[in-house]
Amino acid sequence: MANRLVVIGGDAGGMAAISQVRKGPRSHDVVVLERGRHTSYSACGIPYVVGGEVATLEALVARTPQQFRADHGVDVRMGHEAVGIDLDRREIEVHDHARAGRTYRLGFDDLLLGTGGQPVRPPLPGIELPLVHGVQTLDDAAHLLAHAEHSECKDVVIVGGGYIGLEMAEAFTNRGSRVVVVDRFPTPLGGLDPELGALVTAAMRLHGIDCHLGVEVLGFDERAVLTDDGSHAADLVVLGLGVAPRSDLARAAGLRLGPKGSISVNRRQQTSADGIWAAGDCCESFHLVTGEKMHLPLGTVANKQSRVAGINIGGGYATFPGVVGTAITKLCDTEIARTGLSSREAAAAGFEAVASTIEATTAAGYYPGAAPITVRLIVERGRGRILGAQIVGGPGSGKRIDTCALAVTHQMTAEDLVQADLSYAPPFSGVWDPVQVASREALKLL
Repeated sequence: MANRLVVIGGDAGGMAAISQVRKGPRSHDVVVLERGRHTSYSACGIPYVVGGEVATLEALVARTPQQFRADHGVDVRMGHEAVGIDLDRREIEVHDHARAGRTYRLGFDDLLLGTGGQPVRPPLPGIELPLVHGVQTLDDAAHLLAHAEHSECKDVVIVGGGYIGLEMAEAFTNRGSRVVVVDRFPTPLGGLDPELGALVTAAMRLHGIDCHLGVEVLGFDERAVLTDDGSHAADLVVLGLGVAPRSDLARAAGLRLGPKGSISVNRRQQTSADGIWAAGDCCESFHLVTGEKMHLPLGTVANKQSRVAGINIGGGYATFPGVVGTAITKLCDTEIARTGLSSREAAAAGFEAVASTIEATTAAGYYPGAAPITVRLIVERGRGRILGAQIVGGPGSGKRIDTCALAVTHQMTAEDLVQADLSYAPPFSGVWDPVQVASREALKLL
């Protein structure tokens, strides 16, 4: 008789594991419990539906419940919410939202927690008002779009200057709204060093986005966001304050938790209980440079962790190698990316480091359309090891961060990167790529 695998959560942290489970030597009957209306969708694409670059929310769905049933023989139960886990009896208490009041118990042999994350919603006055929106799920996005289309949405306030905040600021700028971004920090994207954060601020203002930085939000009313620097008119408010792990079920079941309340896992994605696994935004990762456990809610991490969990549940063997915190976004025609440690993070981790910053162009300077690019490398003094990198620039800038991410991952030095055999042609780069120019400058500082 096949073992029963129950997956809680129908997005990347859970569903990406199923194909790997099916390839393994262990046979499983798979049941998926998803409290919402969608499976396997790209929440990262929501700002581009709001801004009009992507036509519909449905375009963000990679696989429907029907496809999982047909292709993998999975019992996908939509509108079914796991409300409790009994580790001793190996049972889950499930609430069926389609049948009000119906609760049942479901046994399992293996359990994969893919409960994801939830937008941070501080307990501020008025935060439950209808004009205040999070954008974590497709249902959140549908409510936000309905509000935007119902109202004139002339004034939009984005609370938070992180990745989702910038992307939503661009989306509503594209819709013709007046956009205000309010953030408690002095520059947006707190993972950047202040000098590069200032470049992002300048790009926001260039595109007509009103930035109020170093400002605390005090609350909301029906028509405004209230801050310690005055009030800002708002027809709609978007929260971009980050994501917390959705780990209440795990906590109540007695599973060990890690940073920020994330579910603690080992390198095989096993939790502290036998046969219980976790992947995605609900669980912890660990940083390859510092060696510290951390919570990093990114789609790339969720899919990789889910793949590892699926291989192991299916009877194979795989480990998750860790992260260096690589991320990329754009604001209109400005691309922004980072990997590894910032100067502040390097100092906090006990590294003595130097930072080299250069300005160059994305193509040969004489080539039409060459865009400006600023690259900063964080390099360990003495060894010359590359600890991190940040990039802000025009089109063609951002994906250079992948070269830097590999350098950080494999402990390359600045000299290694200078000597790397990177490609060259005038439409793509100068004869020395900007990341190599930054490496040369770092060698001078060392």
